[in-house]
Amino acid sequence: MPSTDTLQALMQHEDDGQVYQDLRTAWALTLAQNPSLGRQELLQAVEILKDKGTPQCLHALEQLGQSSDEILSDAAQQAAGWVQFYLRCATFGENLFFGLSLGSVLVLAAIGLAITFGVMGVINMAHGELIMVGAYCVWCLQQLLPGQPGLALILAIPTAFVVSGTLGMLIERTVIRSLYGRPLETLLATFGVSLILQQAVRTIFSPLNRAVQTPAFMQGQLQISENLSVTLSRVIIILFCALTFTLILIIMNKTRLGLEVRALAQNRPIARALGVRAGRIDALTFGLGSGVAGMAGVALSQITNVGPNLGQNYIVDTFMVVVFGGVGNLWGTLTGGLIMGLISKFLEPVTGAMLSKIVILIALILFIQKRPRGLFPQRGRAAEA
Repeated sequence: MPSTDTLQALMQHEDDGQVYQDLRTAWALTLAQNPSLGRQELLQAVEILKDKGTPQCLHALEQLGQSSDEILSDAAQQAAGWVQFYLRCATFGENLFFGLSLGSVLVLAAIGLAITFGVMGVINMAHGELIMVGAYCVWCLQQLLPGQPGLALILAIPTAFVVSGTLGMLIERTVIRSLYGRPLETLLATFGVSLILQQAVRTIFSPLNRAVQTPAFMQGQLQISENLSVTLSRVIIILFCALTFTLILIIMNKTRLGLEVRALAQNRPIARALGVRAGRIDALTFGLGSGVAGMAGVALSQITNVGPNLGQNYIVDTFMVVVFGGVGNLWGTLTGGLIMGLISKFLEPVTGAMLSKIVILIALILFIQKRPRGLFPQRGRAAEA
């Protein structure tokens, strides 16, 4: 490390504010390594290190806290306590952000399932593969538009919705329509569809993971503080989740399709007697849920590998979100996804990633024993349907 005189000379001629602060911190760290200096110089170093608040500064303050000079030792120990508090706050903020990010991904993946499973009562084990199809749409468009990953990603959103939605409607027409009211057969049939889709992807695209480019507008970080920064890609995913959820709420509550979907969910015979075309609405509802799953795949392509097993990694979590939040309740899906994401990220530093999932699963099982309808159960006629 340069001498204090050299650092002071550099500081006097430095105009850039950030570089000046870095030089000032380096100067303070150099002073802290020489406890034989005068008290005033070391106290000045303590104040600078306290303001910077990095782990390296904390280590230097802890060393100064062992000084035989009581005044210097007390000042260094007090500053070290503040730095530890800053670092704990930064860690909390980081876990909070990544928890919201994971929760947003779970919500995106679960919204479509909340529609098909919650509203239609269909256990769709191929939901994860519809997410996978959306992710592959991003990769395909990036191959068709080389050098333009941003444009490809933007075009992939409607493309994934249409492709996954159309595939979902095809599955509903050919497989599920004859199995309504038979949950075990539906589960087995859709599980078979999921295996077919996985094998089709392995045959067409190979079983290897595909690399998807991140566009320039999603790269980099936002610096919140000295010890806390957030990745821009995950910020955009959180915003994308909020926008998608809002659009689904509008569709379900403000459009004729949403009205007919809710009518069928509450009382199918009466709705059909009033002129609701149940077959058409079932197909559109399943297509809507599948299309949203494809959009979730677009978001997932930016934070994980795109491969044939992508959907399998999220299908269990999405079912857990829907059951935890309340079957058929979109607000419950949003709340359940965010809570599970936050709990997972706060548990991981303590238990590890795998054990945190086990803990969450056990906690969910115990929760369902007390509240079998989830956080926000359906009420009125919807609950009786």
